[in-house]
Amino acid sequence: MILKAKERGDGGQLARYLMATRDNEHVALHEVSGFVSDDLLDAFHEADAIARGTRCKNYLFSMSLNPPEGACVETEVFEKTADLIEKKLGLENQPRAIVFHEKDGRRHAHVVWSRIDAEKMRAINLPHYKTKLRDVSRSLYLEHGWDMPRGLQDRRLRDPLNFTREEWQQAKRSGVDPREIKAALQDTWKHSDNRASFEAALKERGFWLARGDRRGFVALDYRGEVYSLSRYVGLKTKELEARLGNREALPSTEQVKATIAQAMTRKVQDFIKEAEASTRQRLAMLDFRKTEMVARHQEERAKLYASHDKRWQAEGQQRARRLPSGFSGIWHRLTGQYAKIKEQNEQETLLAWQRDRAEKDALIFKQIEEREALQRDIKRQRSLASSELMQLRKDVANYREIERPDPERGRKEERRRSRQRTRRPSGP
Repeated sequence: MILKAKERGDGGQLARYLMATRDNEHVALHEVSGFVSDDLLDAFHEADAIARGTRCKNYLFSMSLNPPEGACVETEVFEKTADLIEKKLGLENQPRAIVFHEKDGRRHAHVVWSRIDAEKMRAINLPHYKTKLRDVSRSLYLEHGWDMPRGLQDRRLRDPLNFTREEWQQAKRSGVDPREIKAALQDTWKHSDNRASFEAALKERGFWLARGDRRGFVALDYRGEVYSLSRYVGLKTKELEARLGNREALPSTEQVKATIAQAMTRKVQDFIKEAEASTRQRLAMLDFRKTEMVARHQEERAKLYASHDKRWQAEGQQRARRLPSGFSGIWHRLTGQYAKIKEQNEQETLLAWQRDRAEKDALIFKQIEEREALQRDIKRQRSLASSELMQLRKDVANYREIERPDPERGRKEERRRSRQRTRRPSGP
């Protein structure tokens, strides 16, 4: 079912809208739970009052659950869907309300949760809720066997020759749900009326039509995986033949695999070139950052060393002026004051030297930490690039392996053709 949701406030207006009958033929308040009141308007006023203790304005999470047209969905399914959604979004045990609307022979539900955690007096954050709801929606279509809207279908089930490099990487990381494949093949069959339109629809979803090894029709995906149409579409061979014609007119799975391998090899080789260019660009940017950083660090050190020299000279002159000269100096030596001033100057000189050294070390350590962080980025980029290129080259090798004919399979195919020729009736 289609799930639409948003965060909102103004609970009073929402309650009045949900219970209005002017736009609906039937309205039923199915559930009000977690609130003090059983009345929807009072319950939402309660949510509003609690939200005033926080800074949250959109304190309600309101969503609609719309089944496909013609689907008869039991109340229990709506309830289980609401339970699943609140578990996915972290709204478990939050107050909620469920209202059913009926119009034009269709029934849908509205579910509203309070986002305010009354114990902690803060709103529950709902990150990426649209993505999570889309996953729930797709799962419901697959579970109930409903025709899935194109916008919800797995984007990996399309022509792989139109993949971007990022989409290729995503497709490699995660497999497609078998239920998605079955739904896709059934949908292509449903929306085609002959072999040409069926093959075009398959190609759009990333499949190729072929002759199976055992008197059947099969579809192959871009990885060379074989799917029996009779099993996945749910039809007998005769029904498939009625639309697709003589299976002998189709290429064998080995021939289709070779075709796929050739096309995909070229595509993956393009990905390799793209990855290499992208790697060069990223590493060039990192190299520029390194050059800029080294120059900036050198400048910072030069400025610090210059300021140290200037301060050292000024403090040295200040200490020198403390030492008396002439007759006064003789007198200070006799009284012992000269030795005390000299000792003070030596102590201050040592402290100044230690201070300057500490400042130099602090700057060096700070710069080293910054440089290490950049070096980690450089190593990570090189590692990612190396891993991606290695995987892409492995993909090319795999497709070349698929392209090579299987001698044993070739012999089986020749024996099959020989038997067919033997069975043909001879002419008069």
